[in-house]
Amino acid sequence: MNGAGGVDWPRSGERAAPEPSALDTPWSPPWTAESIIAHLEPMVLERRRERVLQVIDARLGSVTLLLDELFDPHNRAAIVRSCDAFGVQELHAVQTSEDFAVNTLVAAGSERWVDVLRHPSPEVAVQHLRERGFELVETHPRGELTPDELAALPRVALILGNEHRGVDAALSRAATRRVRVPMRGFVESLNVSVCAAVLLQAMTRGRAGDLAPHTRQHLYARALFQTVPRAARVLEALTSRLVPPVSVPRQ
Repeated sequence: MNGAGGVDWPRSGERAAPEPSALDTPWSPPWTAESIIAHLEPMVLERRRERVLQVIDARLGSVTLLLDELFDPHNRAAIVRSCDAFGVQELHAVQTSEDFAVNTLVAAGSERWVDVLRHPSPEVAVQHLRERGFELVETHPRGELTPDELAALPRVALILGNEHRGVDAALSRAATRRVRVPMRGFVESLNVSVCAAVLLQAMTRGRAGDLAPHTRQHLYARALFQTVPRAARVLEALTSRLVPPVSVPRQ
């Protein structure tokens, strides 16, 4: 990457396993992250580019959440916002009955920066996360772990239950450990979005950004796309210039 300088992007043609796996791509072929950067980066102010790179460099792929069919879009939005605030790039949700809609006022734009991967069942979610090396930890009032101990887990997926019924039995069985939020008052639990924020702060404390170079490159290209006004139209215009017109032979 030219303009920002010193960024360890992958070489052209270099392949690596995606991390995280749910990256949204708002552009269409033949555009790639590399070509997006080359054409859109000059259109973005340097201070904006520096801010984007600062955020991406601190992003984490080793920490994620697994939400069990949360009902309230306000809770979903607040959790997405906390993920962005604490540098968590990817959020997982078992969402069988409806889409993962969020209240955009509560999310405050953070929904543009956090990738949400929806799973059709608890079993699919568990298999996906285990295959990627995550340890599943359930939130529970009598968990053996305290929040501070979460930071020592190399790759952790925190399970947060539904507002009414709690954590699904299949997800609870899949968890290898449980974590509690110590409380001094009469209540035994917190709102799910508050619980997420408390535990995210503890889980991410002291972790350095750990996304792979190709993922950081993709996120940078996506941020440029989201920053440039009417980026899709700009790319459409550039495509018409880059692709030579097809000549039709005369009859």
